[in-house]
Amino acid sequence: MIAPTSFFSDYGCPVRILEEARALQQGGHRVSIVTYRNGRDVDGLAIHRTLPIPWRHGYEVGSSRHKLAFDALLSLSALRAALRLRPDVIHGHMHEGALIGAVLARLTGRPLVFDFQGSLSSEMVDHGFVREGGPWHRAVRRLEGWIDRHGASAIVTSSGHAVSHLTSAFGVPADRIHVLPDTVDASRFRPGLLSAAERAAALQALGIPAGRRIVVYLGLLARHQGTNLLLHATAMLVAERPDVHVLVMGFPGTDVYNARAEALGVAGHTTFTGRVPYEDAPARLALGDLAVAPKISTTEGSGKLLNYMAMGLPTVTFDTAVNREYLGDDGIYTPLGDVDRLAGAIGALLDDPARRAAIGGRLRERAVARFDGARAAEVLSAVYDEVLGRAAPREDR
Repeated sequence: MIAPTSFFSDYGCPVRILEEARALQQGGHRVSIVTYRNGRDVDGLAIHRTLPIPWRHGYEVGSSRHKLAFDALLSLSALRAALRLRPDVIHGHMHEGALIGAVLARLTGRPLVFDFQGSLSSEMVDHGFVREGGPWHRAVRRLEGWIDRHGASAIVTSSGHAVSHLTSAFGVPADRIHVLPDTVDASRFRPGLLSAAERAAALQALGIPAGRRIVVYLGLLARHQGTNLLLHATAMLVAERPDVHVLVMGFPGTDVYNARAEALGVAGHTTFTGRVPYEDAPARLALGDLAVAPKISTTEGSGKLLNYMAMGLPTVTFDTAVNREYLGDDGIYTPLGDVDRLAGAIGALLDDPARRAAIGGRLRERAVARFDGARAAEVLSAVYDEVLGRAAPREDR
């Protein structure tokens, strides 16, 4: 696997990579992950890291000019690993991983599977790295189209909406694309993790006053994740319901968003925890009465929804095709970007405990039935068999 990210880190893309790798190992595959220098090791996974770049030691999220250097080093590390390990399949995550993998596939004669996790050009716009419609955006979009159409023997993606995007926007043949939803470990993410006393103690340790009704968010903090919209919705909620408290768990930019909460007059009703280790996420989510996912990007997946669902948390989110694929009929949907309706939906759900319990129970059932990790191993194994059947025989077999 080629992972152009700081693996492992506690947010969406690395979580998908981790759960796929674990599922494959449980299915009998041997998995090696080539990734950036930063990130933390995971017991039981073979991780190969790049050399550092001297001028940038910190953590990277999203688009950055420094990623050009990171990806150059990743290309060298991936080449060394491929020549040494002689893998059966090269599995490239995101467009950068697929581009590096396409070169390796031609050098080694091994098939490439592209793990599509959102539009490259749209992500760069979301992160403010390029201007939509500008010359750099057009250039990146042309590169994106080439990778989508010509880079891989097969593509796996987390949603049917992504299939439609690839076929309609870039002309990728539908028979090359396989839907591989994000998965969740429902034995770890489950309701009832904390007793009432444990929950009260955890809230007290976070400095949250007793008697507050808790809205939880877990994920990256960024404009395209809707962090600003969530804070404005919080201000509307608190004006009518002073016992509401929003627990914002994630990174980066906690200082910036904390300052915005203060400017909006809701600093006493918001708590920013910063990064939450993935292994601690279930216990933190167990503090919530409901969850919120205000992401405004329409091309990326939203794996955090599965964690909410498995925890039995009713979830308020914007009405997008991807969100509906995850939550089905039991999501609480509001128009994309509409802060008034977002706040209203959260407030109405907080005021109806019976409805929250019923929705949470159905979402838990849906998570267990449709998004179990064993399914990922089955889908990927079938895709690997398919591309290996089309590849030239290996000389050493």
